[in-house]
Amino acid sequence: MLSERKKIRVIVVDDSAVMRKLISNLLEKDPEIEVIATAIDGCFALAKVEQLKPDVVTLDVDMPRMDGLTALGEMVSKYRTPVVMLSSLTSRGAALTMQALEKGAVDFVCKPSGAAQIEQMSGELLSKVKSAARTRPITFAKEIPKGAPKRMPGQGSKTGRLIAIGASSGGPHALRYLLPRLPVNLDAGIVIVQHMPESFTTMLAYWLNEICELEVKEAELGDLAVPGKVLIAPGSSHMRVRKTLAGCEILLDRGALVNGHRPSVDVLLESVAENYGSSAIGIVLTGMGNDGANGLGQLLAAGGHTLAQDKESSAVYGMPRIATEKGFAEKVLALTSMPSYLTSTVGTIPQQETIYAHKL
Repeated sequence: MLSERKKIRVIVVDDSAVMRKLISNLLEKDPEIEVIATAIDGCFALAKVEQLKPDVVTLDVDMPRMDGLTALGEMVSKYRTPVVMLSSLTSRGAALTMQALEKGAVDFVCKPSGAAQIEQMSGELLSKVKSAARTRPITFAKEIPKGAPKRMPGQGSKTGRLIAIGASSGGPHALRYLLPRLPVNLDAGIVIVQHMPESFTTMLAYWLNEICELEVKEAELGDLAVPGKVLIAPGSSHMRVRKTLAGCEILLDRGALVNGHRPSVDVLLESVAENYGSSAIGIVLTGMGNDGANGLGQLLAAGGHTLAQDKESSAVYGMPRIATEKGFAEKVLALTSMPSYLTSTVGTIPQQETIYAHKL
């Protein structure tokens, strides 16, 4: 019986009394969630987390006295509490959200511009709070030092390989682990769909580029996915690939949502299957929902290699679970095993053919 289940105990933290009330009411409409307290700033929030031991905290970024980022660090390190950040849909909000993810936030939800639009984030917030309650904090070894030399993209792949990756909730953390551990001379271009709003993908690319030998950027129409470069689909645009004499060309469009998303992992993987088939590797990482499963199936049918992240290393075991249960994942791997698998499968370009461009 639903009434006999243990409810998810949530603390709502926001400096706005109106937002605290609206968010609490929104959450408590779900019979599986109970708001046990609210807090006006980070100081009060930490005291209540210590006293009440919530399952999840929803945390605003901009607050007086102690801001969300400062409070977040202690919630994660001291109390191991899953935190869902509430962020404004702005460039500054995107930058702060990247910092929050780096500090250990499980996920984030963009707040609407006004209280009247609060219902617009209802489904997403409820889903992410429930997922956060089931999330185990996962930590990996630190990434490579910043300032590593970058390979100047532009040389064509000797094998014509392409790696396509899809992710949702927990994806930024997974990408932050995976990409810095790929060699600078990996013989494949890399294309990624990460479910994020517009402007947030710009910050994600910048965030990842800072720690990777590979160049990471938000994709633009006509970009070429070549060895040494990682292209991330911009928020609000589907990304497809097209095989040309010059290489793997990026196509972007603002078509209808697919599986509730734009960009969609399925859209990318289906185009990869059509254009690259057996020369491609498709990967579905952590995330809610089923986006990417059918695209992975099409790639497998076209002779490509397909991977899904395992349950133990996934922050949210949704997308990779569906792909695995449908039989579309040729291999199920821990995130820690993926760098060596990709390097051995794709191969590398001989070092003497590699040109370096040191970061300024």
